[in-house]
Amino acid sequence: MTENKYVKEEQIGYANLLDIGMKIGLAVLGITFIIYLLGFLPNQIPINELPNLWKLNVHDFLEKTGLPTGWGWFKNINKGDYLNYIPIAFLGGLTILCYIRVLPIFMKKKDTAYTILTLLEILILVLAAGGIFKVGH
Repeated sequence: MTENKYVKEEQIGYANLLDIGMKIGLAVLGITFIIYLLGFLPNQIPINELPNLWKLNVHDFLEKTGLPTGWGWFKNINKGDYLNYIPIAFLGGLTILCYIRVLPIFMKKKDTAYTILTLLEILILVLAAGGIFKVGH
């Protein structure tokens, strides 16, 4: 790796992983959307019913459809309208992977403050993604 006095090693590591992850996530998102549009998999909610459901508030929508909340979507990934959630969850979790990527760099540099902050950030994001930290109901 070429040394650049203006860009730190951890910035390059974070940015490179983010770039690769973003490209993979967007490609898979495109593929899963095409699978959905072409109807290769059955949908949980028929497309023709969607316009009537869009006008509902969240509570009424969930009550009428019986759809799961939180990570409950995972049991429906065999449905065309849920398959798109895989790359969305991946893209949402990409920040965690980027922090994991830079953690060893901070540790190698013996940068205690950034090591602790990075560990805390990973912990908080994992707990939030797992549903431990919630906002609202």
